[in-house]
Amino acid sequence: MPRLIAFLRAINVGGHVVKMDQLRGHFVALGFADVETFIASGNVIFAAASHKAPALEQKIEARLRTALGYEVRTFVRTGPDVAAIARYRPFRESQLKKAGALNVGFLAEPLGPGSTRALMGLKTAIDDFHVNGREVYWWCAKRQSESTFSNAVFERTLKVSTTFRGLKTVVRLAERYGFAPEAG
Repeated sequence: MPRLIAFLRAINVGGHVVKMDQLRGHFVALGFADVETFIASGNVIFAAASHKAPALEQKIEARLRTALGYEVRTFVRTGPDVAAIARYRPFRESQLKKAGALNVGFLAEPLGPGSTRALMGLKTAIDDFHVNGREVYWWCAKRQSESTFSNAVFERTLKVSTTFRGLKTVVRLAERYGFAPEAG
């Protein structure tokens, strides 16, 4: 069975502390195999018979809501998806070199034209955005703490859920699990 990656929102942030062995146990209880976690921010690698992301996301969310007592939005990607995200260059190389932070936001569905325009309306002198499929890339020229943009601002403005990860984390995840094919 090919491996999948669940990017979970609200794990070990905002007072929600979840031990990784506990999180792995929930995935095993759902019938998933080869379950591993990657850093303690809610990245779970697993194998499943089904590769239908929406059904897997609902199944995981229901289990975690019951077990943890709060909503944990879940965004499932395949290994090839993660490889493509890790390889993708959303901004000019000169801009990438100047980044104080570069993050990727995972979405359940691609943004529509209106939501994309709303996101671009959040650009500032230090924040820029790029949309590619079910991912939003956020470039910040300075430290994220100096930005007015956040996950909460994104969700309030666009009325969709997401979880953000540093692009370096996604690249390390792709490399560690062999998802990153050589650039072509």
